[in-house]
Amino acid sequence: MNAPTAPAPESPASAYDMGHTKEIEHLATFAVLVANEPGVLHRVVGLFAARGYNIDSLTVAETDPGAETSRITIVTHGAAQVLSQIEAQLKKMVSTRHVQDVTRDPNGVERELALVKVRAVGSSRMEAKMLADIFRARVIDTAPAGFIFEITGAPSKVDKFVGLMRPLGLIEVSRTGVLSIERGVAGS
Repeated sequence: MNAPTAPAPESPASAYDMGHTKEIEHLATFAVLVANEPGVLHRVVGLFAARGYNIDSLTVAETDPGAETSRITIVTHGAAQVLSQIEAQLKKMVSTRHVQDVTRDPNGVERELALVKVRAVGSSRMEAKMLADIFRARVIDTAPAGFIFEITGAPSKVDKFVGLMRPLGLIEVSRTGVLSIERGVAGS
């Protein structure tokens, strides 16, 4: 007769699992002043793609035609070490003139614009309008069956407004992505 055997110990999910805990990820907003020349945006996006970093939001515009510069605002997330690597890699790019980590800068200001379309009739129409007033969202289009609101503010404010509109009949949201600038008169 065979002796009873103890159950086999559970194996880790991966042969390479060393019991590491996942590092806490943070959001970061980088404002990158670059030379306004062909291919710069492609190189910046390529830097993220090549290293497997994700871009949560990306806005780009020329800052001043005379200065021949553009401002790229990138929102991304990662562990502290990854965010430091991203910042270092952005600074190394030939076309980069200045990199600012807006999230760590006490003088950094972040804003976003969103257009929010809501189907609202009856009591939900009144509730949508009251919430819009509380959030200082403007009505830019109205119809018997709903509204289009324009809201500007910190990304968290826009998120909260959209979340509150969802049960009232949210149809569509269009967001600009984060824009940033530094408080005061000193500039980059």
